[in-house]
Amino acid sequence: MKRLALVLAVLLSADGLSAQTVQELFQKTKAQVKGESWQDAMKTMDSLDAEAARPGNESLRKQLEGPLAFYRGVCEANLGQTEKAQASFQTFIAGQPNASMDPSMYSKKAVAAFEAARKAVAPPDTPSSGSPSLFNSYQEFKPPANIGDQPDERWAEGPVQWIMTTQEKKTWAGLTSGADRVEFVEKFWEARNPNSGSPDNTYKTGFERRAAFADAHFNQDEKKRGSLTDRGMVFVLLGPPTYGGRKPIRTGEDSSEAAGMSTVSSQASTVAVGQASNQAAAAGSRMSSGQIAALNDHYTGPGTQAAESNNNYQEVWHYRKELLPRGVGYLQVDVVFVTKKGYGSNVLQRDSPTLTTLEAAKKKAE
Repeated sequence: MKRLALVLAVLLSADGLSAQTVQELFQKTKAQVKGESWQDAMKTMDSLDAEAARPGNESLRKQLEGPLAFYRGVCEANLGQTEKAQASFQTFIAGQPNASMDPSMYSKKAVAAFEAARKAVAPPDTPSSGSPSLFNSYQEFKPPANIGDQPDERWAEGPVQWIMTTQEKKTWAGLTSGADRVEFVEKFWEARNPNSGSPDNTYKTGFERRAAFADAHFNQDEKKRGSLTDRGMVFVLLGPPTYGGRKPIRTGEDSSEAAGMSTVSSQASTVAVGQASNQAAAAGSRMSSGQIAALNDHYTGPGTQAAESNNNYQEVWHYRKELLPRGVGYLQVDVVFVTKKGYGSNVLQRDSPTLTTLEAAKKKAE
């Protein structure tokens, strides 16, 4: 929500006194929600709606729709208005399908309403391409015989690299004989055997089956195994998602500026406006709202956006709580892969929830 507040602040700076009032009301709403003043926050949001409904504030209303729906949902849930809260959260999720709610920041009532709303708007367990879901495909997958990698000098370059500890990698690098490597691999899997000493190591067989599936389904070129791609790595560690799908990335929807959707930094317009305002103040004058708007447009207008491409899309794998590793506190984690010209194919977006979940999956079972 911090990024959203920053974008809103920049947008509002160009719209004069009315915009300033809207910004003040928005900040007041956030403070009241944080202070758990649910009724007061609802009244402030009503005033904010009225202010944003004034002529000329069309762009403000659009920007406010998502965050206000979220904050209304939080307030309504805590006031016991469960159905209204779910409806508000559905409005928010429709615009932010990959958003999640941190259970450490919000009440159980709010989190429950949010998850109920997510479930209500969740897409079917089938990707938009019409192909079978990953879960069903994995259930039907019949791996070839002898799917495990041989313990030769290249063994650690395979999918086991995703679960090897730093010390294990150092130890492996120092091995020179085939016998030592075989012994290392045996001890490696036994250290992860949920039933120590049992020949039926379910961890090993499960890992090798997921790696074989990834090799069969996630190949992107002839030089790299499917289990070594970003999607392969996630699948090897987490298995099939609860559900997943793809959607095209259109201009303005991609927040990864380094990938080329914008030719300038997201901070550029803020810095430029600040510098220009300081220069005007030093000269004894003040920038008009029109001048500020023109400067913002210079940094955020159509000329700064990359051309839209039909080949740009994101694939999202949704993992619900029951599929997450032990110790992960999220109710759902959305793993996003971006394919975009000049950026790459199915590149994992390494946000905090995703990285936390993957790290938890790498740890040995206690």
